Amino acid sequence: MMKKAVLILFMAIFTFAVVPQVSAQCSMCTINAEQGVKNGNTTTAGLNTGVLYLLAIPYLLATVVGIIWYKKYRKKNIAINIKREPINLN
Repeated sequence: MMKKAVLILFMAIFTFAVVPQVSAQCSMCTINAEQGVKNGNTTTAGLNTGVLYLLAIPYLLATVVGIIWYKKYRKKNIAINIKREPINLN
């Protein structure tokens, strides 16, 4: 159990530590952002980051729902005390 937790923690840290440069914008947004940056407008510099945040929210919500579902419906270890007597099948 501890090995799985350490592995999951390592994977989560590695996933968020290595952030590649991505462009997640449509062509019109890209043109507007590039023109705004060229003209000295600093408000359009964060447009790509905002689009990436909007992209990440559904995945984060799905992950949270999956974790809650797993914790709620996983099998629990239940000890059943049964007498060890031979069974007669007549």
